[in-house]
Amino acid sequence: MTQGGTVSTTFGTSVSKDIGAQLADVDAELARRYPGDPGTRQPVHTVYVPADAVTRTTVQEWGEQALELLDAHAPDAPALARVLGIDEELAGPVYERIRAKLGTEPVEDLRIDFEDGYGPRPDAEEDAAAARAAELVSAAFAARAAGRGPAAPAYAGIRMKCMEADVRERGIRTLDIFLTGLMEAGGLPDGLVLTLPKVTYPEQVTAMVRLCEEFEKARGLAAGRIGFEIQIETAQSIVGPDGRATVARMIDAAGGRATSLHYGTFDYSAACGVSAAYQAMDHPAADHAKAVMQAAAAGTGVRLSDGSTNVLPVGDREQVHAAWQLHHGLVRRSLTRAYYQGWDMHPGHLPTRYAAVYAFHREGFARAGERLAAYVARSGGDVMDEPATARALSTYLLRGLDCGALTSDEVEKAAGMDRAALAGLAGRPSAG
Repeated sequence: MTQGGTVSTTFGTSVSKDIGAQLADVDAELARRYPGDPGTRQPVHTVYVPADAVTRTTVQEWGEQALELLDAHAPDAPALARVLGIDEELAGPVYERIRAKLGTEPVEDLRIDFEDGYGPRPDAEEDAAAARAAELVSAAFAARAAGRGPAAPAYAGIRMKCMEADVRERGIRTLDIFLTGLMEAGGLPDGLVLTLPKVTYPEQVTAMVRLCEEFEKARGLAAGRIGFEIQIETAQSIVGPDGRATVARMIDAAGGRATSLHYGTFDYSAACGVSAAYQAMDHPAADHAKAVMQAAAAGTGVRLSDGSTNVLPVGDREQVHAAWQLHHGLVRRSLTRAYYQGWDMHPGHLPTRYAAVYAFHREGFARAGERLAAYVARSGGDVMDEPATARALSTYLLRGLDCGALTSDEVEKAAGMDRAALAGLAGRPSAG
């Protein structure tokens, strides 16, 4: 009711001020723990290569081998559509983009592996491999900055040995040699990624934070410069001995340094007692772990990555097609469950990785653009979207642009806005 043109109220002005003061600590805690999306590109996959096998030409060779498999077993778009069950009309642009991607940026994220893929070695041998890894990563980023060839992923780094007692000192030394080598080669590159595997207790994450802090202080780097991924590979990383969920505690222990959570298909499955024949990304145990990870990471800016399949596309055409169908289906399944990244273990996984990712974005971008345009114009339409959905639609289109599934012209035509406008709707602090 109004009196004299003013709105009647009951609460005094002191009430809202008192509540504001009462919730000030909560406001600060929300801002600290849940900063939202970091606004940077997320790679669609991570490729793991053992430290003794990686070379300057590894990424290029993976792209070439993937193209050879494509030529041999799906030489054109209709063939790919038949093998993977992609809509024939969609298959043309998807196939075209896959071939372009394999020739220009076949690997988006490269991890040089000093853990399971490398195993125990004499100290002198691993020391040399760690120094060599720094040289290779530094050279790869320099090549990317100079626009030289397809041998430069957007992200690269190492997976060190874990914080368990028997390998802890070796892992710390490898990390030190690698980071020191990068600094001596010109500094830490922006696309650097470090992976901490087999985390069981939050205290192991705290130990990794200590290493990052010590290196930053010793080398005069800004506090917080070094971040790292946490691999979820043990049952204890999901449920602790006290019955409490552990992942959120690990994110908290990282103090803002955790960049992503990576699910480890085979270690986690084995830890849960799943027999080898049934260890897979779509096992119920895997789905439970990834649902816990997803809830723990929501809003924190910590991203998610699914695991991998160990079924490789090798052998005759029937074997290759069967492996492709399995991999394509698993990647597609991950995408629909909001796991936009995964691991790839073989060059032959690249065609189906990009086929699934590109089809996922291309089949829905026109409709997403239409809904966004209606939302911005407040013109209604057949779906009543809210701000949260507009953020999701914008992020979906940005992911499509980042990986090469979509072009800027296609997105602008569909949504009526450019990348910067999409980033604004997505709540990204930057358009990159």
